[in-house]
Amino acid sequence: MPAEIALIIPTYNEARELPDLLEHLLHWKKQGIDIIIVDGGSQDNSVEIIKAIGFNVIETNKGRAKQMNVGAWSTEAKLLVFLHADTRLPDNVKSLLEKEIHNPESRWGRFDLKIVGRSLGLPIVSFFVNLRSRLTSIATGDQAIFVKRNVFESVGGFKDQPLMEDIELSKSLKGISRPKCLTAKVTTSGRRWDKYGLLKTIWLMWSLRWDYWKGVSPEQLAKRYS
Repeated sequence: MPAEIALIIPTYNEARELPDLLEHLLHWKKQGIDIIIVDGGSQDNSVEIIKAIGFNVIETNKGRAKQMNVGAWSTEAKLLVFLHADTRLPDNVKSLLEKEIHNPESRWGRFDLKIVGRSLGLPIVSFFVNLRSRLTSIATGDQAIFVKRNVFESVGGFKDQPLMEDIELSKSLKGISRPKCLTAKVTTSGRRWDKYGLLKTIWLMWSLRWDYWKGVSPEQLAKRYS
């Protein structure tokens, strides 16, 4: 009998992050959740680490949208949860998601976000990310988007593009229903904020979104984001 819930995690050169991530995933694997790791051709020893700890890994071409689609098509789980490698789920996530599976009015959703790092301004950033998401019905990948399998299939999955794939999926899904905005928090790393600075990163994120709204291609935006 297939698992009801699948966690789909795209990885690329995440060797430093993997030990903590895999320990986190092992807990959910023991709870009967299907763990699907999809590596996009890592050039470090990510794949070897994943296999050494006892997880299967699907190897494919690089591209987060492509990797998550490959993972989604590989499972028969009723609920798909897309998890970034630097994001961690709350302790009660299984019971929360099981309620969504059996709620006929729930089709997709996301968690509230807590960004953790050195910058004192990250709680404020987290607050406004969550608020914006509620107001716009757009979820970010860091918020651990979840969607019922039949709904995901009906919109054709993630659009194969190098950036803003989460926005495109949200736009497709909100045409079906508003997202379920769970107040339980996932925690994600503020490593980009710590590396480049709070104000510089805020400006980058908002300028990327603005330019995307104006029609700048995801390929051009990805060059500025990397």
